Parts: sequence; structure tokens; C-alpha cells
Amino acid sequence: MVTTPHNDLIYIIDGVMDLNGNSPLMNGGKKAPTYKEHFKKYKIELQFEHQSLLAGRNAYKVGNYLQKNRQKRQKESSMTSYELPPELCNIIMSPISIRTIYSFTFVPSIMHRLESLLIAFNLKRMLSDHCMQNDIPIIKVLQAITTKECQEVFDYDSLETLGDSFLKYAATQQLFKTNQNLSEGPLTEKRKKMISNTELFKLGCSSGLLGFIRTETLDPKQWIIPGDKSKGLSLKEVHASYRTRVYSCGRKKNMKHKVVADVVEALIGAFLSSSPGSRGEEAAMAFMNWIGNKVDTNIIPYQSHISIPPESLVKLLESESLLNYTFKDPSLLVEALTHGSYKRPGVPSSYQRLEFLGDAVLDYCITQHFYKEYPDASSGFLTVMRTISVNNECYAISAIKAKLHEHILHNSLELGKQIVDTVNEVEKLDLKSTFGWELETSFPHVVADVMESVAGAIYVDSGYNKEAVFKSIRPLLEPLVTPETARLHPIGELHELCQRENYTRKKTLVSRINGEASVKVKVEANGITYKFTAKAANEKTAEKLASKEVLQKVRNS
Repeated sequence: MVTTPHNDLIYIIDGVMDLNGNSPLMNGGKKAPTYKEHFKKYKIELQFEHQSLLAGRNAYKVGNYLQKNRQKRQKESSMTSYELPPELCNIIMSPISIRTIYSFTFVPSIMHRLESLLIAFNLKRMLSDHCMQNDIPIIKVLQAITTKECQEVFDYDSLETLGDSFLKYAATQQLFKTNQNLSEGPLTEKRKKMISNTELFKLGCSSGLLGFIRTETLDPKQWIIPGDKSKGLSLKEVHASYRTRVYSCGRKKNMKHKVVADVVEALIGAFLSSSPGSRGEEAAMAFMNWIGNKVDTNIIPYQSHISIPPESLVKLLESESLLNYTFKDPSLLVEALTHGSYKRPGVPSSYQRLEFLGDAVLDYCITQHFYKEYPDASSGFLTVMRTISVNNECYAISAIKAKLHEHILHNSLELGKQIVDTVNEVEKLDLKSTFGWELETSFPHVVADVMESVAGAIYVDSGYNKEAVFKSIRPLLEPLVTPETARLHPIGELHELCQRENYTRKKTLVSRINGEASVKVKVEANGITYKFTAKAANEKTAEKLASKEVLQKVRNS
């Protein structure tokens, strides 16, 4: 292995050639100058032109072998042959096999991975000192602290989605059972504060998690050999816990609130996925309690003892048959089906408290199902599947398909008309699936909310048993989305297309007249303008319809 000071390059010498400085250049043609003349052009005078030239080729470049989308090594550049005068070569290392030289290119990647595993090991050790109740694999911890910016084959995306869903579920059930006099509005505000990125950032920082988060990709050119003091690198010792010491180079980390919050959620997901069933949930709750998000699994009886109107008895029995669940406390089901317009003595004013609870329970059940069903799915998959399945449009279509809307108790002519219009719209659709974004009109929230409020009623009635909820509600949601049938929301799909192809997208609210919104969506793609204006009862629905049309136009162009 040699270096050539005149051009500051490194070559691997694998033979001696039958050429010397007076030989014509191999690729010079009939009137090719000699190697001696060739080097004269670069103001290099060969002193030993009769010496045999050395056969050299480029040294292997050190790469980042941890990258997710690492391109295959270009063989041409490393296999190109060069004729080198010995007097221009300085030996770096000799003798050495080419295989050994090639193996050196892996060293930075291997050492970087070892360092990352040591970081994860230290974090696991710190967690075991405070909150860990089960043996969580180090690789899970490493995944939970690895951001997408690292560009490695794994990141925290799926664990963060699972942890986010459980965090919402655990916080919701805690607030529901300990604040039985609060309505849905104040409960929602408390939950927002409890699980917000700002709050999770504060908890993550105060728990010492910040220094463990990995946010940078490996740059082999900037890699420092461990123990090499020539760079003047000094390490500072930090005590993360009473028996865990970590070292940092003293650089301050400026990290976004969301990144720290995501890692907190990913660690919750790591605990959940490392042990089956309740053991994983107990470990996740122990971690949440340690960082300062106080939750427990205590069951507090729900104070809902109301009389059931006689005319509701028939519908109640029909609802129980539809749900394949028999209520111990039927008043819970009445509360779940009662709209705020239904003012009757002894009947609660609204289903919204149970909807607040059921929303989180269903979210977690569905997210957990997809995580278990597709364990080897790529990063981002779980987020997409959750988005497709956990939304009001999916719930509304499911409720109407199961005729659950017929059991809603209300005294509003306007609401009744809106429900009828939505049912008519759904009946035009292909109801082989209950997911997707097919509805072209807005719909009353109660049609979707009733799925969540009924889920909340079953959860409370069954003694906080989420498996009973999913067993009852899942048949109403079938068939659940699969990787083959998954489709993004038109707005999100158009946004993703424009980002990928570098198109320009613009949305404009044209007008809002008599409760109807008009939205124009315009896309500039390769010098061509695609646009469409749609009208709907609200701005979001209008944007969805316009995006759907523009997507179709771009695809057909």
C-alpha cells in the first residue's frame, strides 16, 4: 500500500509490470509519448526511467456500511489499473493482503455500531436502576434512541407510534377514572397537556435521556479513532445513575422538542414490545411513572346509575346483539348512544365522556393489532396503517355499515336529516371495506363518535378490559386495512407526491358562503398547471375532494 505525494493519492500495488519510464503509454495510441514524457508535462522528472513500473489500483474507500440505502460499491473505480514509477511511491504498509486492506474499510462502521450499543447498554442500565421490571433487549433500546437522521436500517418510528398510542390510552383511562365530575372538554385539555411534546420534552430532559439520543449519521471522514489523542479530544465523565457512568466530548446538543418527545414515546413502545400482554404494559407504565407521567391500573367504579327509558329497551337489546356483548350495567350503553339533544329525565346529557375514553382505547387496540400482525414491516408502516384505520371517516362508514346509527338517541330534526344524508352517501359506496377516503360529503360527528363511545362503555363495563372492547368492535371494522389495500388520504398522498417529484402545491380557500366552503388546489408539475375547485360543507372536505381530482389529473398526464 503506497501513497503518491505528487497527487496525494493512495494506491494498492499488486504486481510489477513489463514496462518502464521509456515505454509508450498503454492508452496513448500509435504516437503515444513515453511515461517519462507523460510525467514531464506535470513537471516531474523521472530519475530512474529504466525501473519497471508498478501495477497499482485505487485503494478501497472507507464507507458507511450502516446506511439504510447504501449504494453498492462501484467496482470500476477500484479495479482500474495504473502504471506507477516506483520512485514516486512512498510505502505506507507492506506486505499486506488486499483482503486485509478491504476489511479495514469496515472498521469505522463496526466501531460506530459498538459505540451505539454501549450507549444503549448504559441507558438500559440506568433504566434498570429506576423503573425496569423486565429484561428489555439492548437492540430495542438502541432502536428507540435512533432517529431517522442517522439513516440506518432501523429507527424509532414504529416504536414511537406504538408508544404514542399507549401513552394516549394510559393517560386517558387515568384521567377518566380520577376525574369523574369533569366533562369531555376539560378532560381533553388535561390530556393534551399531559401527553404534549412540550411536556414530554421536559420529562425526557429532567430524566437524563437527552444525552443518549442519536441524531447524526456516521461520516467516515470525520470518524475519530478511539484513544487517538492527536485530535485533542477530551471526554467528560457524567454519572447517569448511581452505578452508570457515561462520557461525552462536551459538545452541547441542540435538539428539537419533538425529537426528545418521540424518543420518550419510543422507549414506552420498546417496553411494550419486549414482553407479552400485561407485563409489557406494566413495564411501560413504570417507565412513565419514573419520568413523571403518573398513571396506574387501579380500577375505580364509574358513577353512572341512571334509569333506562322504556322506549329504549328494545333498541338496547338490539344494540347488545349487534355488539355481541351483554352489559352488566345497561345504563352505560344508553349513555354511549345518547346525543346532547336528547333531553330526558334520568338520561345523561351526552355520550362525550365515554367517547373521550373509547377513542384512546380503540386507537391503542388497533395500533397494537397492526404491530403484532406485521412485526417485520418497514419503518413508517405502522404510522400509515394507524392513520388509515383510526379516523372519523373509517368509524362513520363502519357504524353505518353495521346500522349502529339507528340506535342513536337524539331529538334533533337537523341531526336526523344529516344522518340520513350520510347514510345515502355511504350506500353509494363499495362497502367491501370500511376504510379509505371515499365519502364526498361531510357527516355529523356523532356517526363516528358512537363507535368510540360504545367502545368506552364496553371498556368500563368489562372492568377496563380492552381485549373485550376489540373483540366486540373489531367485527364492525372488518375488513381491516392490509399492506395491499392501504391508501393514503388524498391530501397526504398529493403532498407526498409533490415532495417526491419537487412539484409546487398550493391550496386556496376561495369562499365560504352559507356554511359551504369552496377550496382550490393547484399543482405546478414540469411546467404544467393542474387545478381543481371543490365545494363542501367544510373546508377540509372540500380540500380532500379537490386534492383527489388533481391527483387523478397528474396521474393521467
